[in-house]
Amino acid sequence: VVRWEMRTRLFLRTAEFYWQEGHTAHATFEEAQEETIRKLNVYADFAIRDGAMPVVTGRKSDTEKFAGADASYSIEAMMGNKWALQAGTSHNLGQNFAKAFEIQYLDRDNELKYCWTTSWGLSTRIIGGIIMTHGDDQGLKLPPEVAPYQVVIVPIWRKEDQKTAVLEATERIRAELVGRFRVKVDDREGMTPGWKFNEWELRGVPLRIEIGPRDVEKESVVLARRDIPGRAGKTFAPMAGLSDAVGDMLDTIQADMLAAATAFRDANIHETTEYEELESIVADGWAKAHWCGDDACEAKIKEGTKATSRNIPLDQGEDGPGACIVCGKPAETWAYWARAY
Repeated sequence: VVRWEMRTRLFLRTAEFYWQEGHTAHATFEEAQEETIRKLNVYADFAIRDGAMPVVTGRKSDTEKFAGADASYSIEAMMGNKWALQAGTSHNLGQNFAKAFEIQYLDRDNELKYCWTTSWGLSTRIIGGIIMTHGDDQGLKLPPEVAPYQVVIVPIWRKEDQKTAVLEATERIRAELVGRFRVKVDDREGMTPGWKFNEWELRGVPLRIEIGPRDVEKESVVLARRDIPGRAGKTFAPMAGLSDAVGDMLDTIQADMLAAATAFRDANIHETTEYEELESIVADGWAKAHWCGDDACEAKIKEGTKATSRNIPLDQGEDGPGACIVCGKPAETWAYWARAY
């Protein structure tokens, strides 16, 4: 997709980007609504399961929904700076576009009727979302499910007579792993092991395998996790059965990254019933507050805090009705409020 962007931002808003987009046409509103939510949940599943990026699913406000849609739904994620990112959307377009473009079908009663349509999309923005959810001062930190390389093998030798044995062991390990994992061997010469370690940490490879002369003698390797820096993330593993050990380690990394991101998000979402408190919360996190649905109340929050309604979660829990955070009138639902990209 190519579109005009006055102010581009890498991955999040670019002039050119890849877009996975879909449209469906249905005979009834109910079928279109079912498809709209189904696709929303597909995106949520991908973000959570593969991107280790916890998201909330919900309906956008009327002012934030896609122009021309009956209803828009989104997955919203918290980035490392506690801002929100709309990472994917799904829209029930009603019959609005069908009537505008004469999209009709012949019904069972042999009459032409307008379709009920949907539209849903996920773009390369989600790459930026995964980067900003997990990255740290050392660079990228990629979940194993989406990492281009899941494992990097770094052979280490100091003397020339050690080189052959180390590289032979490296090749055996590579051959064992390559059919199951995305593997890279970094056997470049002229660069220190430390330099290589730093580069692959910068690139976010989830797991590094270090093989030196002593490891060859002991028939073991060092496994270094990207998500746990320093010595704390290093363990020894025997070469025998290494493929299963690597698989278990990658599963653990994936689960731990999701758990860490979820804990970070939940620690920075605060429920409030006071507008003044909401103002302070959204300066450094997300606020959870009831809202009456009035556009004027939504506009007041946006103008006063630069925060927007992210979505009205489909799962409202057991909170029930409350009082609007702005005007105090009865509110049937609550919403998330945050500054966003």
